[in-house]
Amino acid sequence: MTSNAPHYTATAKLLHWLTLLLLLGSYSLGWVMTDLKLSPTKLQLFSYHKWIGVTVFLLALLRVLWRLASRPPPLPAAMPHWQRVIAENTHRLLYLLLFSVPLSGWLMSSAHGFQTVYLGVLPIPDLLAKNHDLAETLEQVHESLTLLLLAVVALHALAALKHHFIDHDDILRRMLPNRRPAQ
Repeated sequence: MTSNAPHYTATAKLLHWLTLLLLLGSYSLGWVMTDLKLSPTKLQLFSYHKWIGVTVFLLALLRVLWRLASRPPPLPAAMPHWQRVIAENTHRLLYLLLFSVPLSGWLMSSAHGFQTVYLGVLPIPDLLAKNHDLAETLEQVHESLTLLLLAVVALHALAALKHHFIDHDDILRRMLPNRRPAQ
């Protein structure tokens, strides 16, 4: 199924921007919490970080399902083939990372022996038995994937700005919230 609409659907826009806000919140928490001394505050920040990670994972799943049902608007006809290839592969990498970063965090938390209890209510089963060495390795994996996701998100944002300010096309505008006409 393809779309001839000039913009993404309202649902796609909501999922896109909500995911970005959650990622920014998660990065901020991750940055702050790791340097704190063990305390109730640190433990609470870790819980918030995990809850956001689970939510990002669920939103990524919703985004994939939505994208299968509602295809994105076509890229501009004038866009060079190499840019189309980069755009498609960047989007694939973003989706892959939106799944793998939370999954690596879940695996790491399991290996550390700390179960995730989503929103403090729903226990999520551990995927691995407690294993200190594996937990340390998974910490590095989680951190590396997180940095890669941050870099790809930055590349994605810079490409959108390049299209808007240099190419003067509608790539960025089609993902922005609709503005209501002046009354």
